[in-house]
Amino acid sequence: MDYNRTFSYELPTKIEFGVGVSERVAERVAGCRGGRVLLVVDPGVLDAGVADKIVDTLENASMPYVLFSDIEPEPEARSIVDGVELARSEGCDAVVGVGGGSALDSAKAIAVMLENEGHIRDYAGQNLVPNPGVPIIALPTTAGTGSEVTIWSVISEKEEKVKYGVGSPYMTATVAMCDPELTLTLPPHITASTGMDALAHALESYVNKTTQPISEALSIRAMELVARSLRTAVVAGENLQARWDMLAASLAAALAFNPTRLGLAHALVMPIGAKYKIPHSVGVAILLPEVMHYNLIGNLEKFVTIARIFGENTEGLSLRDAAELSVKTIRQLSEDVGIPDGLARYGVEEERLHDLAKAGMATGNVPVNPRAPTIDDLEGIMRRCMANADGR
Repeated sequence: MDYNRTFSYELPTKIEFGVGVSERVAERVAGCRGGRVLLVVDPGVLDAGVADKIVDTLENASMPYVLFSDIEPEPEARSIVDGVELARSEGCDAVVGVGGGSALDSAKAIAVMLENEGHIRDYAGQNLVPNPGVPIIALPTTAGTGSEVTIWSVISEKEEKVKYGVGSPYMTATVAMCDPELTLTLPPHITASTGMDALAHALESYVNKTTQPISEALSIRAMELVARSLRTAVVAGENLQARWDMLAASLAAALAFNPTRLGLAHALVMPIGAKYKIPHSVGVAILLPEVMHYNLIGNLEKFVTIARIFGENTEGLSLRDAAELSVKTIRQLSEDVGIPDGLARYGVEEERLHDLAKAGMATGNVPVNPRAPTIDDLEGIMRRCMANADGR
């Protein structure tokens, strides 16, 4: 790493991690001087009873709350507006978010907009939010997005078929309460795709141009945990050690990419997800091996390290051949955990790939990617991901 480079690392969120930490949520709200909570919960999480523990904790502490569960899989700007209106009408001065990335992104956006004027789209981009929001306690129920510690909320406007990120230190949770027990009932297919998303966060941060010593250490540990426990978490969801590992991996990966951004898998999934009904984590998982194959020559040494982390024997191989094993092992992991084959099954059309590539090129993840792509390169990556998972 070039000694002339400078880097910074900022973490405004307090992290509490461990089995049972969610039982202290009312204490943390009170510690933030919150008196009335907007409880933002993913409807699926609500229906599954996962949020019952949080509700019981608030009620046992006589902490008044208002429930808001109008959250869609890709959070809508409309629901942010509705959540803000409800919180204001009910006098809420703190937000508790419970769920996956969509619920936590929504909760963070609502908290910010309670103290800022206008519409959430007015702050699309990075460092444009002028004022801190109300306190927010974030409790993830999936191990993938890391939204509980990131500076980003990703918002959709489905009628306009647009998706944008709002990034700001003010978009971070006040306290992240990471309880592996909240992930125990996560279905296998969601465990698989969100786990692959966590892997992509760690991997893309690790190989990109803005990587730094702190983020690299976090990325490596996240990948080690995914290598050890993703398969187990998918096939034996009741295994608390595997769930602990995957939640820790998701957290570490998010802490890694917060200051570095990501790469082409995340650049491309933004426009694909805006236009087609493909879950973010599934789209990332489908794209990741082909993006890795494209990026190999941009950082061969690090791709060799990835291969070794996932158990590949690189002894006696050339640098290029050893790096190629990283792609092979991630393709195999993706297949093992049941990631669906190809983008085409989600309605992605060949004739729209060029437009999607142009939109992907405009995202902030492209400049930090280890290899500078052209629009044709991005189109080619997507084309090779159309028919099946290995793109061949």
